[in-house]
Amino acid sequence: MDLGLTDARVIVTGGSRGIGLAVAHGLVAEGARVALLARDVARIEAAADEVRASRADAEVLTAPADTTDAASVEAAVGTVVAAWGGVDVLVNCAAQPSFAAGPAALADLADADVAADFDTKVLGYLRSARAVAPSMTAQGYGRIVNVSGLNARRTGSISGTIRNVAVSALTANLADELGPSGIGVTVVHPGLVETERTPGMLADRAAASGRSEQEVLDDLGKATSLHRIVTARELTDVIVFLASPRAAAVTGDSVSVGAGNRGSVHY
Repeated sequence: MDLGLTDARVIVTGGSRGIGLAVAHGLVAEGARVALLARDVARIEAAADEVRASRADAEVLTAPADTTDAASVEAAVGTVVAAWGGVDVLVNCAAQPSFAAGPAALADLADADVAADFDTKVLGYLRSARAVAPSMTAQGYGRIVNVSGLNARRTGSISGTIRNVAVSALTANLADELGPSGIGVTVVHPGLVETERTPGMLADRAAASGRSEQEVLDDLGKATSLHRIVTARELTDVIVFLASPRAAAVTGDSVSVGAGNRGSVHY
């Protein structure tokens, strides 16, 4: 299936590693032009070189940006618009992974930590969407995909659930407001995804629990319907489709990509 992404102008926030970098690879494979936004200049330049090496005609830009700073985001988007004349797709990935540390108990949960989590993911996504909206509105077309997480549908991390539910609410509001201008907005809820961070996470959990890394991985898999975690490629395939014109009729909705969220019924 031709997804219609050839020469599409795409911004991926958090594009220097993890899910964002995997998505950049997937979009370039479809012929899209991709701009990587992230805070670490050296890291996004290295990521851009990696993506360029994956396809001979790949067109990849880098634009350093801190999504907690509106002016920084607007400047980065301005760089992309100046280079390519507009933006067709925004994929929001810039957020701290939920598995980076164990969730804090209520007594240990600091206001500042929750606020920082919310500022980076929810307000960061809002700032990025607000910056690309004028370009998309002017051309009468755009796709925005917000990468959130399955903590939106389960307890266990107060901050994780708050931020991911908020991203869903943001998505639905943006879809309603921007839809008449031809802009679709969706949110993807990954579960645990296998990326370059996974070995370190498994090692940390194994050390903390006194079990082997394989035992930890097996337990994580058993929490899903498929009894395994999702690969970055599998998640990327869903995101790339939602970023394409083929998904034009899908907007305002949440899509779970977690190998099956056992014990839950969604309707």
